[in-house]
Amino acid sequence: MDTGETTNLRLKWLGIDTRKEFVVYMRSDCPVCISEGFSALTRLMVTVGDKTIIATLNVIHSDLLAHDEASLSTSAWNKLNAQEGDTIRFAHLQPAGSMSKVRAKIYGQTLGPEAYEHIISDIANHKYSTAELSAFVTACAGDRLKLNEIISLSRAMIKAGSQLTWTRDIIADKHCVGGLPGNRTTPIVVAIAAAAGLTIPKTSSRAITSPAGTADTMETMAPVDLSIGHIRKVVEQEGGCVVWGGAVRLSPADDILIGVERALDIDSEGQMIASVLSKKAAAGSTHVIIDIPVGPTAKVRTPEAAQQLSRYFSSVGSAIGLTVEVIQTEGTQPVGRGIGPALEARDVLAVLQNSQNAPEDLKQRALLLAGSLLEIAGLATHGEGESRAESILKNGTAWEKFHAICEAQGGFSEPGTAPFTHEITAEHPGTVSVIDNRRLAKIAKLAGAPHDATAGLTLHTPLDTRIETGQPLITIHAEARGTLKYALEYVQSQSNILEITS
Repeated sequence: MDTGETTNLRLKWLGIDTRKEFVVYMRSDCPVCISEGFSALTRLMVTVGDKTIIATLNVIHSDLLAHDEASLSTSAWNKLNAQEGDTIRFAHLQPAGSMSKVRAKIYGQTLGPEAYEHIISDIANHKYSTAELSAFVTACAGDRLKLNEIISLSRAMIKAGSQLTWTRDIIADKHCVGGLPGNRTTPIVVAIAAAAGLTIPKTSSRAITSPAGTADTMETMAPVDLSIGHIRKVVEQEGGCVVWGGAVRLSPADDILIGVERALDIDSEGQMIASVLSKKAAAGSTHVIIDIPVGPTAKVRTPEAAQQLSRYFSSVGSAIGLTVEVIQTEGTQPVGRGIGPALEARDVLAVLQNSQNAPEDLKQRALLLAGSLLEIAGLATHGEGESRAESILKNGTAWEKFHAICEAQGGFSEPGTAPFTHEITAEHPGTVSVIDNRRLAKIAKLAGAPHDATAGLTLHTPLDTRIETGQPLITIHAEARGTLKYALEYVQSQSNILEITS
């Protein structure tokens, strides 16, 4: 890498949020741009004090900055521990060497382990621009990754980040591939498994294309941005945790790629497998349950596709040292009632607290997965795991354990409620025969989820519900009138999100 001769400007705070992307801002006519020939979207080495990052240049054609000033996106500012008035230095950056491998993949070549290690190392070190990241994500989308490539990608992702080790022989975990709104079984499974004596350090993702990820939902009840040291303390004390994996650099390249996948609304099968299993291995897991919901509007639409995905999960898991069991579950409708972080959290709490109005489908799905985890970990004989899980839930031990985990993570809090709601009612009587998961998820996202934690929707009428004219079908929840309006406009433009037959 050629660092060249650095040049200096003075930092000014602008407060521009670009999420995790590092961006630097300069005037087009500042001395640095003129002397160094920098132009918009140039990748630069940026140094403040003794800290250096790689950032993308955005050029300003106004008086927002003075000629001797520069600014940084909030993520870059925080990464460099910058203060207003600090001197900021710049140097040229050569293009990432691994982009030649990405171009080879774009043209259909099969890449080997060294190529993926090079690519993932460059991504983890922020050497790729957003355009280059998009090219890699797109090159791997669909079925473009062969099994050996998924294994190589998984190993590269593990190698690029931190790894947790534990003293116990069996470390449990579970994951759902997603695509089914409201399917928030993880906090319940973790509570049951930890109460049964398993060690289950659950590192979860935030939403990619859904209205909520497990970390988003858990964050409405307890802190999830824990350090590795804090995670260890929680797990040693309570046997389990539910935290955001991105906070501790477990498979850090994956968290960068997730941001691009979210923007492109792409969830590549091969990258998904590598993403899931690399984080399990990096967290020190040994035994993993994978939940694959199957349905016409779920992420996995056919049993045949689910079978292929199951084989890949098992093969890749075995190659990186994991015992993986895949369970195919019903995916024709949302699970529970709430869709959105806080609304899903309320369903979780209802199940854990054995409330009379707890969603039965969420409860039964969580018991199935928890029971399977107890069986593959050797804490229950085959066929007995579900009944043991149910007894742990019914006697209140699971709720006590979950509350203790939340307290250990920084304190339990009740999920909030949105200030604005609107009911969508039935226009004619009949029976709910089809539910479109994808369009329901879109309503929740337009309402503000997952960015607005209390936003989303409540589904009142699952499949086979007999309804009358004027009966509530869904309630939209929003934190602002504008997002509520967006969601309502979308609902009004669609037909048969819920099909009601006479």
